[in-house]
Amino acid sequence: MSCGEPHEKDCSEVLDHLYEYLDREMPAGECAEFQVHLDECSPCLEKYGLEQAVKKLVKRCCGHDDVPTDLRSKVMGRIDLIRAGEAVPEVSVLDQARHEQAQRERADAAGATPPPAPKADPAGNAAHAE
Repeated sequence: MSCGEPHEKDCSEVLDHLYEYLDREMPAGECAEFQVHLDECSPCLEKYGLEQAVKKLVKRCCGHDDVPTDLRSKVMGRIDLIRAGEAVPEVSVLDQARHEQAQRERADAAGATPPPAPKADPAGNAAHAE
């Protein structure tokens, strides 16, 4: 996407990294560049406002659920695969993480030491036993 106006930072780059900006996960220098772009570009500012509203809504509605600790790394691994144009497994990252969390909770409740989690590739897919 581009608004057609010249900017230091291209609209498509801003939108590709919008959630990093929203989540304050980018270096301060890049944040400043994003803010300058948003101040100049009304279509990107509108998209920012929409995504910010969605983020607040999700937090309000889902903010009380426990999130499996390794979910973020699995989701980021899937995003990296998609950006690289690689095939993405059909198994939901969230479903896989919930399944692993439930296994750990059952093992904890039984007082047993849970088996070690299988090593995962960058997409968060568990390795299969041979």
